Amino acid sequence: MNRIILLIFSFVYMHAINPIMLPIKGVEVEHLYSNGVKEKITIEREVAGICMNIAVNVENFQSENLASSKINELCKKTLVTTKGVIQPLRLKAGITTVAELEVLDFIENRTSKDSNKYILVDSRTSDWFDAGTIPSAINIPYDELEYDEDFEIEYERAYKNLGVKILDKNKFDFTNAKTTIFFCNGSWCAQSPRAIKHLVKIGYPKERILWYRGGIASWVSVSLSLTKNIEAKE
Repeated sequence: MNRIILLIFSFVYMHAINPIMLPIKGVEVEHLYSNGVKEKITIEREVAGICMNIAVNVENFQSENLASSKINELCKKTLVTTKGVIQPLRLKAGITTVAELEVLDFIENRTSKDSNKYILVDSRTSDWFDAGTIPSAINIPYDELEYDEDFEIEYERAYKNLGVKILDKNKFDFTNAKTTIFFCNGSWCAQSPRAIKHLVKIGYPKERILWYRGGIASWVSVSLSLTKNIEAKE
């Protein structure tokens, strides 16, 4: 019996994927765009061959040199980051902060295998989501989590996606609430923090909330795949 258990353990260990290998292996998902179009996408590090020989040195790394015509546009991963308020590493006690590998592992081993229990949420408004997001993410704008009689359908849909049953305007059943990773534009973005703080306030279980603080800015900075801009696709 012990021999069988050892063989099973060895098989699982040999075939387990170390999260650090996921950007190389790739994570296959199906993404649903807001226009109803579905697309199969492999999330991986997308590094153009022309970028491989660019040295990571002071001259190339400083932002003013990234804007230089010496470096191909494909190799630049900069965003406007002069707006917003820088968020802390730990948003609230009991909320786990994650980074890129944890997000990839979550997609590979959680949301892709059991979407009834796990969900990756883009907390940004729909225009941001349509411009490009982490493949397989669901858009639940932070402002749709608060009741507004003019947007009641969006409000109900938001909580349904999270697995939360609305009992009344201020009463919820969190029995089947999904374990969720929330993200927005970056460490200076307040949209996912606002969503998380509101959910904690109304009783969403903290142990089922994770926060990808780096968001789209960090995701893009390491050349991981984004969905296509809907306007560019059409």
